[in-house]
Order: sequence, then C-alpha cells, then structure tokens
Amino acid sequence: MELPTLTRPAPARPPIRFDRNELAGAFGDLGTDLPLLIGVIAASGVDSAGVLILFGLMQVFSGLWYRMPMPVQPLKAFAALVIAQKIPGRIIFGGGLAIGVSMFLLSVTGLIDALARLVPKPVVRGIQFGLALQLATLALKEYVPAYGVPGFALAAVAFVVTVALLGNRRWPAALVVIALGVAYALVFRLDLATAQRAIGLHLPSWHIPQTADILTGAVLLALPQIPLSLGNSVLATRQIAADYFPERNLTVRKISFTYSLMNLVSPFFGGFPVCHGSGGMVGHYAFGARTGGSVVIYGGLFLVLGLFFSQGFQQVVQIFPLPILGVLLLFEALTLATLLRDMSGRPADWLVALLVGLLCAGLPYGYLVGLVVGTAVYYAMQRGWVGLGK
Repeated sequence: MELPTLTRPAPARPPIRFDRNELAGAFGDLGTDLPLLIGVIAASGVDSAGVLILFGLMQVFSGLWYRMPMPVQPLKAFAALVIAQKIPGRIIFGGGLAIGVSMFLLSVTGLIDALARLVPKPVVRGIQFGLALQLATLALKEYVPAYGVPGFALAAVAFVVTVALLGNRRWPAALVVIALGVAYALVFRLDLATAQRAIGLHLPSWHIPQTADILTGAVLLALPQIPLSLGNSVLATRQIAADYFPERNLTVRKISFTYSLMNLVSPFFGGFPVCHGSGGMVGHYAFGARTGGSVVIYGGLFLVLGLFFSQGFQQVVQIFPLPILGVLLLFEALTLATLLRDMSGRPADWLVALLVGLLCAGLPYGYLVGLVVGTAVYYAMQRGWVGLGK
C-alpha cells in the first residue's frame, strides 16, 4: 500500500540570518536615511540621542516582527518640512503622534484595505517609479558631485565595483563599497579631536506631546505626509513584498498597523516619526538581504551611534564620503525603476505608470496628485472614456 506523502508547511516565522549578505544589505538604505536625520537634527534642535536610539529600536522591531528586509525610514515629506521651516521638536512629536493615530484608525477600521482594492497596480508601479526618479536625481545632482573631481573619481570606482559584484553572495557589493568609503574617510576626512569629543553615553528623554502641538503637527506636518505614506509606505511596500516574498502574503493592514504602532511610541521618547518604505526594502534586497537580519544590523548601527556618539553625530557621520552614498542610492533607484518591466506588455498600464511617476517626482504634493490622477485615468481607460483602452 502506498503511504501518503507528508509535506512540511512553510514556517510561520521564517528564521533570521546574520551573515555577510545580511550585513551588506543593511547598508542599502543608508543614503536615504542619513542625510534626512542629519538635516532634521540640525534644523529642529531635537536631542540627537532620542532620534537615533528610537530610529535604531524601530529597525530592530521591524526586523524581528517581519523577519524580512522591511526597514524603517524617516517620514520624507515630514522631514522636508521640518528642515525647510525649522519646526521645533514639540510640534514634530505632536505631528508624529497625530500620524500614528491616523494610520491606526485606517488599519483597525479596514479603510486601508478598501484603498488598496481601489488603487490599481499600474498606479503603485508609478509611485515606485516616481520615487526612483527622485532618488536618482538626489544621487546624481547632490551626492556624487559633492567633492568635485576626487568625488567623481571615488564614485566611478564605487560604481564599477558595484556593477562587477552586484548579486555576488560571496563578495557582497555593498560591503566592498562601504569599505572603500571607510578607507577614504580614515585617510582624508577623519578628525580625531572631533571624534573624541563625541564619545559618551546618552539616553533618550521622556516627552508628553500637548494637545495644541498635536493639532498643529497634524495640520502642518501629518496632512502633507499622508498621501506619500499611503502610496509608498503602504501600497508600494506591499507590492514589493509580493514581488520578492510572495509566500509571505503580506497585507496592507499589517504594514499600516506596524507603521502606526511605531509612531504611537516614538514621540514619547523623542523619536522622529517613521514609516516603512518600498525603496528601503528594494535597497536592502538589492545588496543581498533576504531576512530581517539586515534590518536588525542596521538598527544596531544607529543604536550605537545614539548611545555613544549622539552628541557629535553630525560631525562624526559627515566624514563618510557622500559620493559613496550617492552610488548606493543610485542603485536603489535603478532597482526600483526596473520594477516597471511587468507593465511593458500592456501599453495602457505602462502609460499610467509613467504618468504617475512623472507627477510624483515633479510636482508639489506629487504623490497625492499622482495617486488621484493615475487612479482616475486608469479607470477611465478601462471604461473606454479615454484612448488606448486595455
């Protein structure tokens, strides 16, 4: 008699690895996060210990919770407003709590699921493409040219190394490029006196956001951020997870729930508001990460900076060469842009994705405009109200 074949179900919580590929992947989002955190600390005067320690803790939380490369990023629109308008910490923390409550309500009521059903895949791909355009522009216009001719030479070497080693599991590209950047910093940019003054143990302090600060932060900071968060942090991140880890069946409700949970905790300890992000996951994955280990390692880096180097954070991290960060950022952007390939067989979907990407990258509140216009154009095409059709 033939015995039935027993199949072992996939583990509900996959293992976390800590190997050289996870270490390499940990640097995949550094070019996005580091300049924003430096800018926010400088513009607002918030305590860098709280910002860095909470940022690191949220990375560790996300890596352990998802057990996949689901990193945490500073809220980009939020950060841009803080840097441009020099908004003080109390309003930052109030706005962070406001966006945490908003995302929590969207999650528990199921409204986030309704939004996910409404927004079609070409619009999500367009949002990712718009982010790719913004990251590539930042890399090529600001980071790579930062040091003039030596910077271009350093970036060229890093680019060649990355192309040669991309996808190599034995010699991960990001580790070699980061080692190149560290060597350059030690030889040409290190100031030992500055580094010594930065060393010392510091812990985050307790904050209680006041009602007036929560309301001000909601209007001034949270409202402009929500469209970007819905498009990139929730919908686009869910799509990336489906692309890379289809067996996990990650839902938008789970992503929005952890998004909200982080921002319901961080403001009370001086943390800057954070989100998940499709670009961050792509960056970690592109440089070798396949588990939450990369995100835990990345969080550990910021915990060390916050606990022991926070009082000289701006000076210490600025020794690392910007052209190296630019190359890492450029490859994150290119990987994001290649996701458009699954639109290539459908001209109407391709057009919608390109339209949304250009709107997101080129307009104020572009993610809101792209989300609304792209969705409207998509359904108009489906009904034959505008050209091309299916």
